[in-house]
Amino acid sequence: MRENLREKDKLKDYLEKHPYNLAYKFVESVDPDTGVYYESMRNYLDLAYVGTIGIGTPPQEFKVIFDTGSSDLWVPSIYCSSPACANHNVFNPLLSTTFRVSGRPIHLQYGSGTMSGFLAYDTIQFEGLVDKSQAFGLSLREPGKFMEYAVFDGILGLAYPSLSLQGTIPIFDNLWKQGLISQELFAFYLSKKEEEGSVVMFGGVDHSYYKGDLNWVPVSKPFYWQLSMDSISMNGAVIACSGGCEAIIDTGTSLLIGPSSVILNIQKIINAKQSYSGEYMIDCNTINTLPDIVFTINGVNYPVPASAYLQEGQEGTCYSNFDEGRGGLFISDSWILGDVFLRLYFTVFNRGNNTIGLAPAV
Repeated sequence: MRENLREKDKLKDYLEKHPYNLAYKFVESVDPDTGVYYESMRNYLDLAYVGTIGIGTPPQEFKVIFDTGSSDLWVPSIYCSSPACANHNVFNPLLSTTFRVSGRPIHLQYGSGTMSGFLAYDTIQFEGLVDKSQAFGLSLREPGKFMEYAVFDGILGLAYPSLSLQGTIPIFDNLWKQGLISQELFAFYLSKKEEEGSVVMFGGVDHSYYKGDLNWVPVSKPFYWQLSMDSISMNGAVIACSGGCEAIIDTGTSLLIGPSSVILNIQKIINAKQSYSGEYMIDCNTINTLPDIVFTINGVNYPVPASAYLQEGQEGTCYSNFDEGRGGLFISDSWILGDVFLRLYFTVFNRGNNTIGLAPAV
């Protein structure tokens, strides 16, 4: 979306109107030996990872973000009047024999946009899994430019039930309750630059996607996939999160998001300058000379090199992949470790014992 808006020179207007806020937010592919279900995702410019699901009987197809930073599923409906719905797939309840409507109005707010609509129930299918009578949202309104330029139709949330719409059961919980997966966990492998190769796996872990052993970290608050981080350092000196802080592991966020004053300091350290559009730009030649930024979690160091925390744009300019958390819903000293971090580290989300497993991705 940033790329789309940057090309149309509309990015500055968009970023002014939508400061970053924390979310309040069909190929059958199963390994018969391990019981792991694989859902392929397409990598759009390292900014979003999108998979395909089917809703209804017969299934209607939608592109969704598999998002660990929210807990609800929603897609656009044929009744949606927003411009965003005109250029995305929309769900037609009249074409599904298993559709049930609840009529309950819903409103969901995300870091970069909102959705208003109503609650419904239907069969959801992906990668050979068939989840019956799943609660999901159908949009009536998707205001603003975010959804209009998005490369996905809707969002499939994988955070805890405590974050979902009251009285609904999120998709992952239903997969487990219906006995469709053998282990109460899922895992993400995000490709770097390549469109193909990214995958979210359900019910087990494929060890060929990471090197060494998984380091397990307890979830500090079962709401988001939140953990306690020890510090953030560069060249051995702590530059952020001194004395510890909280971090959310979020597949639905592209960047590394932190408290405003801390992020501004990091931009200064790496010599990133603010551009007209409000983004921080830097000379691409510095990629080879800038040091790693090290995130220490549960006593283990997770280095993020300059090649990861800088993103190459067009015409030899690079952009900083650090961004500041703004707005009332952003937890003051919290970080969001988005796709920039998750491309480097294969991540297992274990609901069975409320832990997050991290290991270097292959």
